[in-house]
Amino acid sequence: MKYTTRLLVCFLFVQLSSLSLSAQQNPRFYKDIQAFKKQDSISAPPKNAILFVGSSSFTGWKDVQTYFPEYPIINRGFGGSSLTDVIRYTNDIIIPYQPKQVVVYCGENDFTVTGVNADTVYNRFKTLFELIRKDLPKTHIAFVSLKPSPSRAKYMPEMARANDLIRDYLKTNRRTAYVDVYSKMLLADGTPMPHIFKADKLHMVESGYRIWQKEIQPTLVK
Repeated sequence: MKYTTRLLVCFLFVQLSSLSLSAQQNPRFYKDIQAFKKQDSISAPPKNAILFVGSSSFTGWKDVQTYFPEYPIINRGFGGSSLTDVIRYTNDIIIPYQPKQVVVYCGENDFTVTGVNADTVYNRFKTLFELIRKDLPKTHIAFVSLKPSPSRAKYMPEMARANDLIRDYLKTNRRTAYVDVYSKMLLADGTPMPHIFKADKLHMVESGYRIWQKEIQPTLVK
């Protein structure tokens, strides 16, 4: 009896250890991506749509479809993500949709990691761009410039430089667009407009998204 009990205890320990190891091995945002896949299995996303992908500024834009009623939109923003995360999940949340256009907002969170500068973000974006183009050569790609969040004012010079690098890179590629929201979110003195941000000074309220709507609209592909 004691031997059987020991075997049962050992078995349970191995199973729990295996589950714990499995959880530890899952990369960042694994659960978010699985939730997207489950959502897709329940309700198939529109074909030939415009895919919004990136970090929390897209995640929080839950009513984005109402801002662009003439376009079928798929929103796959997952909060807190960096460009490396979007790169990791390109084959999960970009390529399978076969979108006619991919609109990217990501890179702002990258700067919160020590050692990351404009060149890092630029190179990460280039990697993402090339991954998309490899499998979706005819898909239009738009990049929404990194926004000047008041809570991240110390990163603004490098963010502005990253925006310039990405803008110039996109000019050398066909079927691309660069959306300048950065300059449109500044006051005359060059500081971020405080009223378009929530109390956290990072995420936007509706008036901020209205600025984005105005700038993104002309770049969307029919």
